[in-house]
Order: sequence, then C-alpha cells, then structure tokens
Amino acid sequence: MPRPTAAQLAYGSATVVVSTIAMLLLSQTSTGLGVAVISAAALALGLLVALTVPLPRRRGRHAARTGASRAAAAGSPAATAAQESAPGDARVSEGRPATAEHPVHH
Repeated sequence: MPRPTAAQLAYGSATVVVSTIAMLLLSQTSTGLGVAVISAAALALGLLVALTVPLPRRRGRHAARTGASRAAAAGSPAATAAQESAPGDARVSEGRPATAEHPVHH
C-alpha cells in the first residue's frame, strides 16, 4: 500500500477534528458511550475522506521510468530502432522521445 500524501493526511485529520466537534455540539451527548460512537464515526469519516483525495498524477508516460528500466529498454528492439532513426527526426533526439525534452504541463 502506498504511503499517504501530505494532502491526504491534512484532509483526513481536519475532517476528524471538525466532524467530531460538530457532532458533539449537535448531539449534546454527555455519556461515554455517545462520545465513543461519535469519535468512531468521525474517524471513519476522516479515513474515507483521506482515501478519496485524488493522488498526484505523473507527467508524461515516460516519467515513471527509472535508470534500471531505461537500461533494460536500451537493449530492446524499440529502443534500438529509436536510436537508429534520422538525427533530424522531430520525435526522437539521441534515443529519447520528445516528451523527455519538452515536458507537458497540464
């Protein structure tokens, strides 16, 4: 399971605190059981919010490549064909796709 991001932790924590205070004030409970039920509901709501915060997306389709996968891909037929393409080709420069040289900003 991936580690939670700072946004997920912040949204989840804020949800727990705010929802706990709101539910305690609205229910006006003073029993231990009521406080426990409200606390459990607030924790569940905070977890739900933290898990539904969108994760950051990687830029470009080659952004996830590591040095090891580049080395493995260097021996592949596709990489060999890319390196053998014409030097003036707009899509390929020194065996790298144009997206590596010109990142796309969304």
